[in-house]
Amino acid sequence: MAEKRNIFLVGPMGAGKSTIGKHLADELHLEFYDSDQEIERRTGADIAWVFDLEGEEGFRVREEGVINDLTEKQGIVLATGGGSVISKTVRNRLAARGIVVYLQTTIDKQVARTQRDKRRPLLQNNDPETVLRNLADERNPLYEEVADYVVQTDDQSARAVASQIIEKIGL
Repeated sequence: MAEKRNIFLVGPMGAGKSTIGKHLADELHLEFYDSDQEIERRTGADIAWVFDLEGEEGFRVREEGVINDLTEKQGIVLATGGGSVISKTVRNRLAARGIVVYLQTTIDKQVARTQRDKRRPLLQNNDPETVLRNLADERNPLYEEVADYVVQTDDQSARAVASQIIEKIGL
């Protein structure tokens, strides 16, 4: 039997990585993982607490370790944290260990999808839209660099995006 391929979802917060990833994993009969949820499971604390205690740098160290562990598995769909691509090590591991799909979305959609979410430490300020624009300037080129495929998520259901990914990848 052929080795099962991994599918790794990258993109900004609010792009739908977790929701789409669950649909994709269901459709392909693969295990689903979310790197943020795995960090929370391992630490016994939520992401905001890790950020408060260890800062973004400490969080990124944890994230890199979790993504390394998860990408060593076979036959998974992994939703990565929006900032995980900042690490060259993470980008290299994702590119080497599976198919990388960049879920692209607009700033307006990100604002709409994240405005009530208190679990996003980088957006807990008075101007989340500006934060999202700055993050997009920094991270979008990194998502593009690592991606095998790019899929726009704005005007489609999670199920439709999952089907589009399956079609693009040819599974």
